[in-house]
Amino acid sequence: MVKLPNIEREISACLQCGYCIRTCETWRQTPWESVTPRGKIFYISQLGKRTVLDRLLGRKVEIDDEFVEALYMCTTCAACASVCHVGIDFAEFWEKVREWCIENGQGPMPAHVKIRERLEESRNPYGEPMEKRGAWYPDVPKADNPDVVFFAGCTASYRMQNLAKASVVFLNRCGVSTNIMEGDEWCCTSPALRTGQTGLTYRFSEHNISTVEHMGAKAMVTACAGCYKTTVHDYGKYYAHPTFEVFHFAQYANRLLKEKRVKFTKELKAKVTYHDPCHLGRHAKVYDEPREVIRAIPGVEFVEMKNIRESSRCCGAGGGYKSQYNDMAIAIAIERVKEAVATGADILATTCPFCVLNLQQAAKKIGAKIKVMDVSEMLAMATEPEAPVQPAAQ
Repeated sequence: MVKLPNIEREISACLQCGYCIRTCETWRQTPWESVTPRGKIFYISQLGKRTVLDRLLGRKVEIDDEFVEALYMCTTCAACASVCHVGIDFAEFWEKVREWCIENGQGPMPAHVKIRERLEESRNPYGEPMEKRGAWYPDVPKADNPDVVFFAGCTASYRMQNLAKASVVFLNRCGVSTNIMEGDEWCCTSPALRTGQTGLTYRFSEHNISTVEHMGAKAMVTACAGCYKTTVHDYGKYYAHPTFEVFHFAQYANRLLKEKRVKFTKELKAKVTYHDPCHLGRHAKVYDEPREVIRAIPGVEFVEMKNIRESSRCCGAGGGYKSQYNDMAIAIAIERVKEAVATGADILATTCPFCVLNLQQAAKKIGAKIKVMDVSEMLAMATEPEAPVQPAAQ
């Protein structure tokens, strides 16, 4: 017998109605019933009901490789939760089931094992040197007692440094003193948690929280939607809630706008649409702030895509999906890029380095002319210092 985790309510509540299927981006890539939320819940329910008779009759009811792969063919975007008639919190549910499978000796996928190993060795999922984590920091003073500790996250530190630079430069132009943890900034552990690997989070969260506390900052601002969700929502479950305020960059930028501390110097003459990152949107319910920031940029014409906010389509990169199924992750992102192109937008803006990375790769693959940018990059462009007036030639 296999003891199920604490998911009896969800299993018994599921109506097997199938509303979740059409919202599932990964089902569109692998249209098998076993990959759908409904299909996986049905299989889990059978695991909980199996008896000796099933074995005698040769019925295949077990945690096997096929079920584990179906379980990880999921971005954990929680679009299924947004249409669930019985209110199952699928963002939590799939992570709990993945953790349960690992406890029973099954999973995660090979790419996810490598992520955990790299986290243990070098504190980031890319296996990059810890001493180079802060090498991206721009030519901006580092304050001893900063207003803000900027938490770039692994992807912005090692793969998408331009948006980390843009964030700090913008904050500096608004009069916000900043500093970073450099090599002491450890992964938030979101890549491990989303794949059911929970063993590192206590130690990593304790380290990150205590490091920020010792820096004397009033707040921590993160560039990454995944880092924001993990720090605000998950750290309290595995260690403790931060003793300081935690903001996503878009939230903090919006606060600066309301406090009239942003000095725009240039117009950004472009039609812009916005992609809601799953971790910031559906998971953390942050929808308005990024849009308010975009609309405030001079020259911007803001347009919405068909699927937005709670109904936003996933970019395909989350939940360990991109690391294991990269081609399908890009295929999902291609559909989102096409939706953005249909609005006539010049810029597809978002607020997550992982979304930016995957959407950029998708746009390049189909030759789309739309430019994928982080909101921080747009703000940095619109607040550039005015060029000094050159003296007339004598």
